[in-house]
Amino acid sequence: MKATINNLQFDLSKPIDISIPLTNDNENPIAWYQGKPEIEPVKMDDWIGKVSEGKSSTNFNNIFFNPHAHGTHTECLGHITRDFYSVNQCLKQFFFLAEVISVQPEKIGEDLIITKNQIEKALKGNSPEAIVIRTLPNAETKKHLKYSNTNPPYLAEEAAIFIREKGIQHLLIDLPSVDKEHDEGKLLAHKAFWNVKDINNLNEDARMNCTITELIYVDEKVDDGKYLLNLEIASFENDASPSKPVLYSLEAND
Repeated sequence: MKATINNLQFDLSKPIDISIPLTNDNENPIAWYQGKPEIEPVKMDDWIGKVSEGKSSTNFNNIFFNPHAHGTHTECLGHITRDFYSVNQCLKQFFFLAEVISVQPEKIGEDLIITKNQIEKALKGNSPEAIVIRTLPNAETKKHLKYSNTNPPYLAEEAAIFIREKGIQHLLIDLPSVDKEHDEGKLLAHKAFWNVKDINNLNEDARMNCTITELIYVDEKVDDGKYLLNLEIASFENDASPSKPVLYSLEAND
């Protein structure tokens, strides 16, 4: 099945899933000082919601997790504002033209930082609706890392401003946050991307319809370049939701 957007053709029969699945074992990535997710059958008296236990005709699990800490998630500006805003209300379209770029963060002092110059160079003048940032090196172990207290790489404020000024609406990255792990609550990249000037009194030009997706994984087999992005979330009325971003490759011209 093919889709044509802006004279670009994509093959919808070949999805490239860049989400990390949520599990209840040690394979699950973890950030922000949380334990692993819990996926357990419901128990009521002597009844257990698990077919293999012989006491239920269905598998019937409770799931306890944190969207920000336990896997691929998409968040809106409600993540950093005093007033409540829901990603389910902010994200109303789900297909976007995207650019996948690969960047090796620069060592600056004790930190690894993705700079404005790196983003500008990788985009090569393009202004997509969405940007997908793959950091290098890109070991598959990223899908299982325990990020707490490791000072992961992050996005410089100037890079986030550049992305905003390019008109890019959706930022996807394979890190637990676009900001430094311990930053005294400054959240400079979040604020710059969403154009939030005061978290207590939201400015009119704040970017309500824009999202940040964190903890993705882009396989080595995926080349840098143009893709169609399907950005799907679960319908949580929350600042963030677990999400399943899927890419579709640009078809070569016959």
